[in-house]
Amino acid sequence: MPFEVQPAAFSYFFDCGIVVRGLLSAWRAAGVDEFRDTAAAVGSSMARDFVSAEGEFHPILSLPSKAPLERDAARWSRSPGCYQLKSAMAWSDLAQATGRPEFQTFYEQALERALRQYPQFLPGHPDPVKVMDRLHAFCYFLEGLLPRAADPACARALAEGIGLVAPLLREIAPQFERSDAYAQLLRVRLYAGWAGVVVVDRAAAAWEAERLAEFQAASADPRIDGGFYFGRRRGEWLPYINPVSTAFAMQALAWWDAGSSPHLHWLI
Repeated sequence: MPFEVQPAAFSYFFDCGIVVRGLLSAWRAAGVDEFRDTAAAVGSSMARDFVSAEGEFHPILSLPSKAPLERDAARWSRSPGCYQLKSAMAWSDLAQATGRPEFQTFYEQALERALRQYPQFLPGHPDPVKVMDRLHAFCYFLEGLLPRAADPACARALAEGIGLVAPLLREIAPQFERSDAYAQLLRVRLYAGWAGVVVVDRAAAAWEAERLAEFQAASADPRIDGGFYFGRRRGEWLPYINPVSTAFAMQALAWWDAGSSPHLHWLI
């Protein structure tokens, strides 16, 4: 699945997984088999085209050659890592949607690798601003654990991960904070609690929900009104109303207000 089409120069492993999950959501809602079949084709490409000789997943491929783009160890999005487990959730979803067991095998292999990798991911950078960015990525790893939340190793990783992210988020917030990091942490807290594997710290969750709600914008401009700011530096809003941050935030606050467990397929 190309990242852009004019020109179709790159394909991202992470984005392909998100596309698969989006197509499967459309298939469940509309019952159009083309959505499911296209999702399966993209999922097969993820397993075939992105895997490296070491068993990792190349973050980015050049098109049309499908040659891996040079990695950048200083940028998490240009390196393989535990955060890719969020994208690998697509394989677990495909296994349920198609009945093809190889997709579940692909997810299990990604899960095993991510569980080995995650202890080295945080803080991962001396610059607190970069650490905040890595908190966002690390929460992708925590989200990717949720299909197997009841497994002892995954339950431990969820508990440890929440325990890593929450204090770093509070520590760095006076310098830089991202609305998506608050939203992702809150969603993981709630879902892990509903799954019965991590007791929800209600006081911490309430603080995160309160901080997250502060990011919602009010404006006479309908393009902005109700959206969520991407971030805040030293108390000043960054001038971006981010659609992904908005979707994460709306879902997190809806789950917090509802107090009931949604289906994991609903996780954006």
